[in-house]
Amino acid sequence: MNVPAALTALGVTDQTLSQAEKDQLDRDGFLPLANLLSAAQIAHIIQRTDELIALEGADAGKEVHQEAGTTRLSDLVNKVPACEVCFTHPRLLAAINHVLHGDLKLSSLNYRAALPGFGHQGLHADWRSAVEPGDYWVCNSAWLLDDFTASNGATRVIPGSQRSGQSPTDALADPTQTQPDEVLLTAPAGTVVIFNSHTWHGGTLNRTDRPRRVLHSYFTRRNEPQQLDQKAYIRPETLQRLSEAARFILDV
Repeated sequence: MNVPAALTALGVTDQTLSQAEKDQLDRDGFLPLANLLSAAQIAHIIQRTDELIALEGADAGKEVHQEAGTTRLSDLVNKVPACEVCFTHPRLLAAINHVLHGDLKLSSLNYRAALPGFGHQGLHADWRSAVEPGDYWVCNSAWLLDDFTASNGATRVIPGSQRSGQSPTDALADPTQTQPDEVLLTAPAGTVVIFNSHTWHGGTLNRTDRPRRVLHSYFTRRNEPQQLDQKAYIRPETLQRLSEAARFILDV
């Protein structure tokens, strides 16, 4: 199997994204896609992730990353079968494929909740160095389990910064500060925001009394190491339930 065959098997066509959506992703470096998760899916995923948080305790998220001021979970490919949609949905894959020019695999599938009083990040890109416009290596997606609002830590982004050929640490005097051209991404739960991971972005402060919850399915080129080695972690029961095309997207 190859990438085009896998995408076709998972329902992706040239028309899965409109030309306007592709243009927006090229121009701005991000694209919100409404209603990719239903209320029932969100409720189920929240129930299961709450169970995992209680079960894993201090070990939660350790397979990939633990972060002060957040609750994290990793390896959701195995732990939450309902999250299969986060690496197989045709609209998601069409957008990732557009950014990465047909060279993609899942790198990791994680949960992150910014806790009350935390969540502010400096503007950053999810790659080790600046790249030339169009030479993109990674692409992320944020699956909103809660509404993203101006008060609960919604992500801020600099539109078009993926085309700057610079990193935010080099270009900005202080990436932690508010920038005049930044945009706050507010959207209802169930929305998925595709992020060209070279676009400068960062979480903002959660000023509410509730966690702000999101899933991240993060993709990279096929010759790059994964954030979580899917072959090393894949469980027999996961392999059994996944299609050949889904297994190819995981590179297992």
